[in-house]
Amino acid sequence: MTDFAPASMSFEPGAAGPKGSIPLCVPHIAGNEWEYVKECLDTNWVSSVGPFVDRFESSVADFVGAQFGVATSSGTAALHIALLAAGIQPDDEVLVSDLTFIAPANAIRYIGAWPILIDAEPNYWQMDVQKLSDFLTTGCEWTNRSLINRNTGRRVTAILPVHILGHPVDMDPLLELARRFDLRVIEDATESLGAKYKGRPAGHLGDIGCFSFNGNKIITAGGGGMIVTDNQEYAARAKYLSTQAKDDSIEYIHNEVGFNYRLTNVQAAIGCAQMELLPTFIERKRHIASSYSKLLENVGGLTTMPRADWADPVYWLYTILTDASSRDCMRKLAKKSIQARPLWQPLHLSPVYESIQVEGGNVAEDLNKRALSLPSSVSLTDVEIEEIVSAIIS
Repeated sequence: MTDFAPASMSFEPGAAGPKGSIPLCVPHIAGNEWEYVKECLDTNWVSSVGPFVDRFESSVADFVGAQFGVATSSGTAALHIALLAAGIQPDDEVLVSDLTFIAPANAIRYIGAWPILIDAEPNYWQMDVQKLSDFLTTGCEWTNRSLINRNTGRRVTAILPVHILGHPVDMDPLLELARRFDLRVIEDATESLGAKYKGRPAGHLGDIGCFSFNGNKIITAGGGGMIVTDNQEYAARAKYLSTQAKDDSIEYIHNEVGFNYRLTNVQAAIGCAQMELLPTFIERKRHIASSYSKLLENVGGLTTMPRADWADPVYWLYTILTDASSRDCMRKLAKKSIQARPLWQPLHLSPVYESIQVEGGNVAEDLNKRALSLPSSVSLTDVEIEEIVSAIIS
């Protein structure tokens, strides 16, 4: 399955479509992006160092209330480095959301560790913390001061919850489990920049938070990612590993294998301009969600996007559940030049992870069959929302 558009749609995710079409989610360039990029070109600061990189790191960290930010070349790179910085070792196991884009599981495998997949819960579609608890309390045992998976014999060391679609995971019970079982918590808050859990920012609830700034995200830098943390040791290690692990930049001495995961100054310049617009973007995302919910609330055969009382979502992609085939609805919308998409194939159904242990999986499978994400660009107009709703009802 592709990450976004069906083959019948003639435009790519994160890019504007043919004239008259309504894309799923595209960037909105409306601030100082041109000015800041021109400054990069005029000053020749175009590569992987420069003032905008430092500024972007500070801007994102300040926004979520974290002490440190480390920019990376992608959100997946941020996850990869975050796992390493947190000390996750080869053959360790990391508990991760089953219903998510594949990047978090891939990042776990990059370091030689193993994902254990935790099903979604049916109410808000996030990681099922009860299944997480059941696995830790009955599926694991303490041996030699390590938490061991009874099924695989491997050490369990971390939890990687993914806040999907702009809605946070129920984090307080998850964090209590992490403390009880001495597990690190690395949040993938890529889709939830600006969302809050009980008044606290997503991405600043665990030990480390990770974000992506791909073209279809809430803000974009044309790519790129960010690690945020309050742990100075984690931040320093993330910076070290993501810049080729240089121990002496003059003599080019490297005591470890590092990675070329640096964000360019040009990308950071775009990101800085987008961060200035982020509060407006969040407000617009919530308006779009409210409009969809109001217009669709009494339509038979579908369920509008849920919201927990303890959550302030940002509705990255407004998503509905259909009683009929979501793919059939997607194809019919495509004929009207409206782009929609199903949720990701649950990771336990992906051929590359079909042998990986999964706790549950039925809820993720049901959501994958029934869910349909609707156009949610910040630039989406009220007239277009009404057009989309009319097409869905018809």
